[in-house]
Amino acid sequence: MLLLFSLGLALPAATAETAPYPQIRVSGEGVASLPPDMAVLSLAVTREAPTAQQALDASSSAMREVLAAMRKAGIEERDLQTEQFAIQPRYRDEPAQVKGEPSVPRIVGYTVSNALSVRVRDLGSLGGIIDMSVRLGVNQGGGIRFLNEDPAAALSAARSAAMQDALARARTLTAAADVGLGRILEISEQSYQPRPMMMARTEMMADAGSVPIAGGENSYRVTVNVTFALEQ
Repeated sequence: MLLLFSLGLALPAATAETAPYPQIRVSGEGVASLPPDMAVLSLAVTREAPTAQQALDASSSAMREVLAAMRKAGIEERDLQTEQFAIQPRYRDEPAQVKGEPSVPRIVGYTVSNALSVRVRDLGSLGGIIDMSVRLGVNQGGGIRFLNEDPAAALSAARSAAMQDALARARTLTAAADVGLGRILEISEQSYQPRPMMMARTEMMADAGSVPIAGGENSYRVTVNVTFALEQ
């Protein structure tokens, strides 16, 4: 009985200790920019032929030339990667033999697509590489992504700016409410990477000429959510 009575007396104190603090939650945002130091190209060779083997041979021959030219241009093996390969039949609707019946699809040929991812570390050569690829038979463009090999410094600067923004917001709000700003209870973060610059997925003309490319800057954005205790 004595043990039960002692526990009963301890319960209110435990409840008081776990009662939530008066809190304020704020968000802060920080952005840091960095010029890109590499680009990733997505290039595809697509060929059509009456048979799958003929389409495959034509696509493979063109891609071998593209790969050889990339290596000759100084692109390393580690920066060349097949990202997609597909063989698909092409259909044509044949008129129905019996009036009122649905048309019948018939295979009339095959399409082979071989997509290559190319990491270009010398941005000055990017336009020339695109131009060379088109002249060698690349006829589909999927996108250009301008990247930074090591964005850690930019992300760190964005985090610091986001935290300073959150602190400034919290101080402004608590001063207006005439309450004190206490210690930090919780911090969470979301970071946002630069979006890729997409090229139209359309036929690339062989007489496109020199390709002008502007890399601009990559913006690294960080949002922090900070919970503070309030002092009253």
